[in-house]
Amino acid sequence: MSYGANDPRSAIAAGRQTPDRPNVPARFLDLSELEPAEITTLGSRTWWVRGQNAVVAHTQARAGERLARTGQPDEYMALFPDAGATAEIGAGTERAKVTDRSVVVVPAGDSHLEVHSDTTVIRLFSARSTDLQELCRNRAAYADPDPNVTPFAPWPGPVDGPRIRVYPVADHPYEQGRFGRLFRCSTVMVNLFDADFGPRDTANLSPHHHDDFEQYSLTVAGRWVHHIRTPWTRNLADWRPDEHVEVASPSVTVIPPPAVHTSRSVGQGVNQLIDVFCPPRLDFSERPGWVLNADEYPMPPGAPS
Repeated sequence: MSYGANDPRSAIAAGRQTPDRPNVPARFLDLSELEPAEITTLGSRTWWVRGQNAVVAHTQARAGERLARTGQPDEYMALFPDAGATAEIGAGTERAKVTDRSVVVVPAGDSHLEVHSDTTVIRLFSARSTDLQELCRNRAAYADPDPNVTPFAPWPGPVDGPRIRVYPVADHPYEQGRFGRLFRCSTVMVNLFDADFGPRDTANLSPHHHDDFEQYSLTVAGRWVHHIRTPWTRNLADWRPDEHVEVASPSVTVIPPPAVHTSRSVGQGVNQLIDVFCPPRLDFSERPGWVLNADEYPMPPGAPS
């Protein structure tokens, strides 16, 4: 790990240093350069991207669009990263409203998102949504499972039972000593960062790796460079050159374990990134106060309380 002394992640224990096998290649999908998989009659545009354990649906939605799921096998998250977003979420007979930037947890079963303004909607599904994996542009990359990724297993459900949960971003400002703005459900964890204004300080980067889980980095504003290094194993044939890939917004980058990585905003204006993990990260969840809705979702059996 290489975190600065003022980075809250410096308190997290480092993983193994020499992996037994190299990481699979990172997947860089700059959606600004790719045709969407779906264009609706209203003009909404959706791109589908997958990793080993999750599916990301990025939709540039037009007002009046209805995004529905029938027979969804587990909880999923919907992110509304744009200021002023308005929508209604329905699940069974329950209804809830979004009126600004928000994180939403949608329960299993039949549900819909009805968008009332032109806005971005990002839906995050677990690997249990096998029908959605077939929609993904990069599905062929996962014809063989990544052996470095621990297979998906859900975390416990909410203590008060399944329901729609809306977390307005404005209700959860940054706090000193806490890393970002973390929410989790039984299937995924998200970290919504505040926007960066201008390029990141190149003297204060944070290269690090994960032993056995993916990171999905979603850019929703600005331009970013993802720096990826394949750690050396004992076998020289496994070694690869470093990658420094610049992407615009929107984009989805799947960072596999145990690649060393850090991301750097390079746009001169607003730059914003969202990190996604499926299932939730245990190390982040173990940090007191980091997960903002931790009182609603228990830790897995055997995990520290």
